[in-house]
Amino acid sequence: MAEEDYGSFVDWNQMGDLAKSSGPTKVDTKDLKEFKQMARQGYWAKNHKLRAQVYQQLIKAIPCRTVTPDAAVYRDIMGNAAAKKTSTNVPLPEFVDGNPIPRYCLKPEAVASAHQIINCLAGQFPDISHCPALPAVTSLLLHFSVDEAQCFEHVSRILACNEPGKRLIDQTFLAYESSCMTFGDLANKYCTAAHKLIVATAQDVMDVYSDWQRWVLGDLPFSHVVRVLDVYLVEGYKVLYRVAVALLKFYRKHKMGAQGGQGNQQQEDSNKIKADIQAFVKGIASTVTPDKLLEKAFSIRLFSRKEITLLQLTNEKSLQQKGITVKQKRRNVQLALNPDTFSSEIVSAKEMHDIWSWIPERFALCQPQLLFTTSTHGCSLNRFYSHCEGHEPTLLLIRTTDGDVCGAFLSTDWEERKRGGNKLSFFGTGECFVFRLKPEMERYEWIVIRHPELASSIKTQNQEETVTSEDQITDSNSLQQPEKPPGELSPFLSARHFNLNSKNTSMFMAGNVDSIIVGGGDGNALYIDSELNHGRTGSCTTFDNPPLCAESFQISLLEVWGFQDTMAS
Repeated sequence: MAEEDYGSFVDWNQMGDLAKSSGPTKVDTKDLKEFKQMARQGYWAKNHKLRAQVYQQLIKAIPCRTVTPDAAVYRDIMGNAAAKKTSTNVPLPEFVDGNPIPRYCLKPEAVASAHQIINCLAGQFPDISHCPALPAVTSLLLHFSVDEAQCFEHVSRILACNEPGKRLIDQTFLAYESSCMTFGDLANKYCTAAHKLIVATAQDVMDVYSDWQRWVLGDLPFSHVVRVLDVYLVEGYKVLYRVAVALLKFYRKHKMGAQGGQGNQQQEDSNKIKADIQAFVKGIASTVTPDKLLEKAFSIRLFSRKEITLLQLTNEKSLQQKGITVKQKRRNVQLALNPDTFSSEIVSAKEMHDIWSWIPERFALCQPQLLFTTSTHGCSLNRFYSHCEGHEPTLLLIRTTDGDVCGAFLSTDWEERKRGGNKLSFFGTGECFVFRLKPEMERYEWIVIRHPELASSIKTQNQEETVTSEDQITDSNSLQQPEKPPGELSPFLSARHFNLNSKNTSMFMAGNVDSIIVGGGDGNALYIDSELNHGRTGSCTTFDNPPLCAESFQISLLEVWGFQDTMAS
């Protein structure tokens, strides 16, 4: 084989078209932007030797710790590896979480080499506590390595990457678990239809999403994953999220096609759903080409590294606050409601589960806790505040005398209203949303999430927005210099992080002794009077929503639910 220098571990009979070297034989650029374009277009995809050389160049350019083990270290540790008989009987380190080494197109004996490399890495990186992607990454790079020592050095550099704000592979349980929660957030935002399918069919959505990395690094066929690796080594971790979201989109399309457009809404054991997704990803080559997969992955707009980083940090903080920093026996945390104990006079357990699918993934570790209900606590706004203060976030549910059901997810403690004194001042973050359940189910998010062009980078003076009635602003909503440019918005940030070219696009929630309001700008999504008896709903700029029910309505029942930390006890 002409490419034997970079293919001594490869079973060329398994490589198919990739065994034929064609196309360019060298890359003349060192410019990162050009590399990015080339990687996405598959510039070196048809030449095994060139791909191996490009990988070597990209990995050598990774900023690493001062002391990073290299090929010479591996040779010193292992001695004359050629004279040693390697074996797959040596168990892999516990931190791979039971994940085997994918063979891809390796020779059978090369899998033993991968075992040896990973076990040597474990000795050189004692701080690794959870790294389930390591077997796949090692196997992939072994296809393009001259020997075990070179593969060891390449993987070491990926593990030792210390570029600020950049990560290539999870090495702790905290990082891995928060990545699963972040993927849930991203799927909910960028892949809504597929996310709804998973929510409707899986008993534990978090458990299904815990496999997201394995879909990409483990289940994808070699022809597809190697194209992902091309881009991953140039652009980093966010590529894995993009490809996983694309796979979820294709999976939904596959399920809809197999069931004639009518998805199976019956819930099943999560392991069955996980196995079904795994089987689909493994067989994806029959319907989706590598080019089509990458095209889908990079067609998702507004998907930025900054947003992913902020979500990841927020989810890590949430896990740390709950004391979840090391691997423990998985609990069914995706709102495993007990129909016998859950009690709401407005929604059923199934409806509450559906609402939970809209809520940021980091709150999946919480259970709904009834804080206030007019049937018990009476129709008093003062009592509403006294029961809700100190809780963040909260879920507001309303049933009208006509039988309509609507509500809002409110990101911020109602106590924040006091900062405005007697003025009705808006507060909250872009994670707030409003919804209706009956007569039909629909959610309306912050308009800036769907239309980021509404955020501008113009510097303005920082002024507080106030309201004199349910829909009148007296002071302009001028905000501070944004921390993120338009198109890279994270909804969990408060409105003050953005400059908005309209004063009405960030009016999330407000309250005083006379009323509570959700959504503002040319009307309110919800306005409720001080007796919690009468309400109004209309279109508003903040959520770009239609009226959630009859525009003027009488409240039959109002409930507020908090989020109880199930890990605190």
